[in-house]
Amino acid sequence: MQVCFENPAQTRRELIDGLSATQATTSPKFLYDALGSRLFEAITELPEYYPTRTEAAILSANATAMSQAIGTVDTLIDLGAGNCAKALRLIPSLQPSLYVAVDISVGFLEKSLEDVQRQHPCLDVAGIGLDFSSTLALPPDVVRGRPVFFYPGSSIGNFAPEQAETFLASVRRQAVGGGLLIGVDLIKGTEWLEPAYDDALGVTAAFNLNLLLHLNRLIGSDFDPRDWRHVAFFNRDASRIEMHLEARRALLARWPEGQRRFEAGERLHTENSYKYRIETFAALLRSAGFADSRCWIDAKGWFAVFWAQA
Repeated sequence: MQVCFENPAQTRRELIDGLSATQATTSPKFLYDALGSRLFEAITELPEYYPTRTEAAILSANATAMSQAIGTVDTLIDLGAGNCAKALRLIPSLQPSLYVAVDISVGFLEKSLEDVQRQHPCLDVAGIGLDFSSTLALPPDVVRGRPVFFYPGSSIGNFAPEQAETFLASVRRQAVGGGLLIGVDLIKGTEWLEPAYDDALGVTAAFNLNLLLHLNRLIGSDFDPRDWRHVAFFNRDASRIEMHLEARRALLARWPEGQRRFEAGERLHTENSYKYRIETFAALLRSAGFADSRCWIDAKGWFAVFWAQA
C-alpha cells in the first residue's frame, strides 16, 4: 500500500481557508474518513440512491460490448475505489494482469483489497492512498503495459466543469495507449435527483454531518453535529446537486488560533454533484484531449458509462 497524501499542514491550511471564506466551504474529499466511507457504502444500498444500481446494471448488461471496445487491459486503475465492488464486476471481462485501487480512505481501502485478492488470487493487486481531488499524479512505477482508468459512480460530478476538464486531461496524459471508462450521472427530474441526496432514513444526513467530526480531528475544531442540519437541493441554473450543513442556531466554531461565527440559517457548503447531458460530457472529453468516445445508457436515460480512448 502506497500513501501519497498531501501533508497535514497543507490540509489544515486548505480547511481553514475554506471555513474562513465569505461562503464557508469544504471539499467533498473530507466526507470520506473511515466512518464516512462506511456511511457512503450504506447510501449506495438505499432505494433513493439510483446511481450505483443503475451504473451496475449498465456495466452488467454491456460487459461484452465494453470489453470489445476497450481491448487489452494490462493495468486497471480504479479511481475512488472505495469497497472495490464496481471494479470486481469488470475484472472477469477485462482480465487485467494488475489491479490498482486508488482512494483517499486508506484504512477502508486496505480491507477492500483483501476482498479483491481473495476473489482473484492470481491477480496482482496494489493500493494507493491518494488525494487526487485537484490533479492526478500517480507514482511513476504504478502502471505497467496498457492502462485503463476506471472512474465510476459519477464522482466526476464533484468537479466544476472547468475543473473536470483539467482533471480529465491529467488522466489522459497517464492513459496513453489505453483510455478511461467513466460513469456520468445525467440530468433528470428533481423528484429523482433530490431524494438521492436527502433520503428518508437520514443516512445521507449522517454522512454529511460526520464531516464535522472529521474536521474536529483534522484541525482541532469544536463543531457539534447537533447544531447543524443537512440540506440538499438541485441548483437548476448550475446543473448540480448542492449539499450544505445549515446552522440551527447562531454559534461560534473555534479551532486553535482561529474561529468563525455562523448565524442561524448560515450554511457550510460541503459538496457539489454536477449532472450532464450526453453531448455535453462527450464535448468535455474531447476538450480534455481524448480522441474518441462512446457511451452506454440505461433504458430510462438516467446514467451513462463512457469509454474514451486516450
